[in-house]
Amino acid sequence: MDLSCFKAYDIRGRVPDQLNIDVAERIGRAFVQVTGAKKVVVGYDIRLSSPEITQALTKGLLLAGADVHDIGLCGTEQIYFATDHFDMDGGIMVTASHNPEDYNGMKLVREGSRPISSDTGLLDIKELVPGTFQDAPTAGEYHTLHTMTPYIEHLLSYLDRDNLKPLKIVCNAGNGGAGLVINELEPHLPFSFVKVHHDPDGSFPNGVPNPLLEENRASTVDALHKHGADIGIAWDGDYDRCFFFDETGRFVEGYYIVGLLAEYFLDREKGGSIIHDPRLIWNTMDVAKQFGGKAIESKTGHAFIKERMRKEDAVYGGEMSAHHYFRDFAYCDSGMIPWLVVANLMSRENKSLAQLIDERAARFPASGEINRTLRDADAVLEAIEADYAPGAVSVGRTDGLSVEYPEWRFNLRKSNTEPLVRLNVESRGDEALMRAKTKELLAKIDAV
Repeated sequence: MDLSCFKAYDIRGRVPDQLNIDVAERIGRAFVQVTGAKKVVVGYDIRLSSPEITQALTKGLLLAGADVHDIGLCGTEQIYFATDHFDMDGGIMVTASHNPEDYNGMKLVREGSRPISSDTGLLDIKELVPGTFQDAPTAGEYHTLHTMTPYIEHLLSYLDRDNLKPLKIVCNAGNGGAGLVINELEPHLPFSFVKVHHDPDGSFPNGVPNPLLEENRASTVDALHKHGADIGIAWDGDYDRCFFFDETGRFVEGYYIVGLLAEYFLDREKGGSIIHDPRLIWNTMDVAKQFGGKAIESKTGHAFIKERMRKEDAVYGGEMSAHHYFRDFAYCDSGMIPWLVVANLMSRENKSLAQLIDERAARFPASGEINRTLRDADAVLEAIEADYAPGAVSVGRTDGLSVEYPEWRFNLRKSNTEPLVRLNVESRGDEALMRAKTKELLAKIDAV
């Protein structure tokens, strides 16, 4: 049995050779055996294979004795919400997010929406999948669960609705599931929506929704210009990440969105803590200091961020990769809360998104993440550390190599899944210095 669909944090593979109805049923059985769950929330994304895989998964859960509460077509964050809100023992989302259309997968959580990854149970499930299972003495019961109303109420709780301005918003669901939530939010908000690739369609007629790819951004930018909109938002397929475009059509680096959200939540909770990844940090730290909060660095990755957020009882956590985590959302990531908060900030500050971002980008210009494919990533990291660590103010290894000087810093880290390194460089108010050091580092990386 090919179990290469089991990854570090979730399950993802081609259908049907890596993930199929037999494997899905076995995952359901193994999930119950490992977690002891009695009540499990199940939902699925818009992929054409998702209903069949979900049906098989559900069969496995029921035969193992767990009650299944099916919330149907949804986003990953609705599984997180329902598992926590309805006090379930676990949740499983059938999704492959932004992977190619012939892929599918699963994201799994325990009670309280605690993530299940390779070191917290996913490998245990993998080990059981090829084995023989015994049916439970009593099969579980199947229920449908309607979660949209409390979920929408929760999203709206982040807003000061009386003071929202009538913004014009381009929303690009990429034919994923985000459009369904926009339709539910729309009657409660003063915004006018320009809807692009809005209807769910698992055949992905406009390409797999992944706004990180530059070729997927044109439809959002074109709509922004055509309609004179105030802001553009685009999501991936299961909408646990959202991406921003300002009123000029410029793609906004996720780093600066982390700073905006940190500002919003620290303003609401004086003295609170926020969690951030180590790739780009100075802007986030500056915001925390300005608003009397505490910025805490964590290793990159949702399992690490969520664990640290719980430990610190942090109000918010952000990664520059467009994953944003919220204490009041079971410490989980959401692709809906961020854009609502940004729209709230634009209304409150009476500023455009470009104004909000430019102020911060000028103070801490950043390169954005640059990838380099390599034969030997370890050799590159060793060579760069040997060149740059001497004379540095600090050298960190929370995640990869972070080297800091008084006026600039960089982080260089290996990919967990690909033979490449990822570089991020930032400076204190000196864009020319940032660009020069980025060019210098890339030349040294390429020369190793």
